[in-house]
Amino acid sequence: MIGPPASTRVWLAAGATDMRKGFDGLAMLVQSTLRRDPFSGHVFAFRGRRGDLVKVLWWSGDGLCLYAKRLEKGRLVWPQTGQGVAALTPAQLSMLLEGIDWRHPARTFRPELAG
Repeated sequence: MIGPPASTRVWLAAGATDMRKGFDGLAMLVQSTLRRDPFSGHVFAFRGRRGDLVKVLWWSGDGLCLYAKRLEKGRLVWPQTGQGVAALTPAQLSMLLEGIDWRHPARTFRPELAG
């Protein structure tokens, strides 16, 4: 996936989304449900009902980009929020798309002594 700039905000739609929606349907959902501008350059992610499918919508400046991914094993870790939307960092989005629990990433090494 060609990524957006590092300063881009990432928004996740809480709950399940109808994955039959395409560019226009998801852009309208961003406006009506998330109360955000789909043409702002921010990234918007939506999860399917089973939890193994994600769609990511992003305005690149000259058109909408739609990325879809289905995990063959496991489920996407999705936030529980009553506000309808949650914010993530681009690094957390990368972990989410890999099927990693982005809420509690495990560090593999922590130095104990300098030098």
